[in-house]
This record gives sequence, C-alpha cells and structure tokens, in this order.
Amino acid sequence: MKPSRFDYVRVETAQEAIALLAQTGDDARILAGGQSLMAVLNMRLAQPAMLIDISRSQSMNQVSKAKGWLRVDAAATQASVEWRPELASEVPLLAQALPHISHFQIRNRGTVCGSAAHADPSAEIPLVLVALKGEVLLAGPRKQRSLTAEAFFLGMLSTARQADEIVEAVRFPIANPAWGYAFTEFSQRHGDYAACSVAAVVSPQGIRLTVGGVADRPTARDWPLLDGMALDDALNEFAWDLEARDDPQVSAVARRHMVRRLGRRVIEVAQSHVISQTLSGVDYS
Repeated sequence: MKPSRFDYVRVETAQEAIALLAQTGDDARILAGGQSLMAVLNMRLAQPAMLIDISRSQSMNQVSKAKGWLRVDAAATQASVEWRPELASEVPLLAQALPHISHFQIRNRGTVCGSAAHADPSAEIPLVLVALKGEVLLAGPRKQRSLTAEAFFLGMLSTARQADEIVEAVRFPIANPAWGYAFTEFSQRHGDYAACSVAAVVSPQGIRLTVGGVADRPTARDWPLLDGMALDDALNEFAWDLEARDDPQVSAVARRHMVRRLGRRVIEVAQSHVISQTLSGVDYS
C-alpha cells in the first residue's frame, strides 16, 4: 500500500517544529529516522495531514554529556550514539543494548528519541531508559517539561506526549563505576522484535530488573540484594505480575520462563561486577 496524501515540511529547529505542531496538533507527525513511522504510513494505520521532517536538523542532532547525564537530542541517530567512543563507560547498559536493535542499516537512520516516542514495548531504548531511571524532555508552545521514563511510557505505543509537543531529547544518567549493568534478550532471529528483553542494574544496596516485550510497556522491579531461592521467588513473582499473554510466536508460559532465566542471568552478570569492584577496594565516593 501507499500512504495517504500529506504535506511535507522540513525544519531546522525545534521551535519551527513546535510552531507547526501548535497549528496542526494530531494531524501532524514528526519524521526523524522514519524506520517505524514509514511502515505505519504505508499501511495507512496513521494518516496525518502533515509530516514535519527534523532528520537534517543540525541543531537537533547533538549528543552531549553534562551534569551527570548523557543527553541525546531528537535527530541523533542510534548509530551516532552506538559508535560514541566513550559510551561503554558513560552508559554501559545502553552500549550493550544498541547492537540488538534490528540491523546496522536501521540504526544508521533510526533515532534514539524516535524509538522512545514510538513506545514499542519490545524496543530496547525504552527498556534502557526505564532501567536507568532516565528522562524524556518534552517541548511545546507554552513550556518545556521533563518526565521520568516510567511516567512517559503509558502503554503499547502510548506515551504522555501531548499533540503539540516534540520529544526534544532523552537523558541517560552517567554510570556509577561501582555498579553493575547487564542486558540480554531473546528473539527468533537477530534483528527481530524481542520476545523478552531484560536489563539489570545492581548497586551495593540493591537490584533493579527491568523487563520488556512481555507487558504493554517496559516494567521495572526493585529488590534488596537477593540470591539463591529468594531471588528465584522474586523472579517468579515478577514473571506472573507481568501478565504475559500467548501470541502466534511465543506462549505466555515461555515468556514467564524467559523472565526467570534471563533475569537471573543478567543479575548475576551485573552482581559479578559489583563484587569485583568491592574486592578491588576501589573508593568511588
């Protein structure tokens, strides 16, 4: 199929995009990488009156580190972040997750903010944002605001963004070198949507496990430091709380099993880093 007719406007600044959104609201869509949007348009699942193209904006194509955050602006591609030399030390969880996103051709065009705005429950970037307690920065005609990732993602393909707002940037907290971070996922083939993805953040005080691809949004659970049967029980309870459902590819039983097995795996990997840092006696205070 072909998309329905629409007006096309290329903009250079966020202010231009916001002004157009203020005029058109729900009848407009932001085009950044277009890797999700174009498929939706071609199937006519969305029929906007206007596409606002920010993909060539230099002012919105920045990745910067400041005040304990890595900020990724709206037009910055996933590849530009993935190949950032310092990423593995700045945001190791994001560095681990990015290679799992589809294929490199897609990451060359797809944007980090576009993935967040699309809010696919199987996507890696929303999962990492929730796992790290990242933030989404929104800009509209009247104000700018920031939301925690958990407040931004409302459900499947649903976010707290208003019709006249643009996702101006997302922010990931810079990693604490004494903490452990680990990510993995299961998909039928590399590049397919994950049937289950998991991310663990372990500090000397506790564990945070986030699961994607099972519920209608990435979901996190925080625990004190657990191991053995206590960890197995916590993982089993979390797996049932996610209310997985059967689909043509993967059963709910299989997804719950993945939460338990993959969850334990990433927690153990992250914990091993914390233990090694503790044994080394390095002071990160």
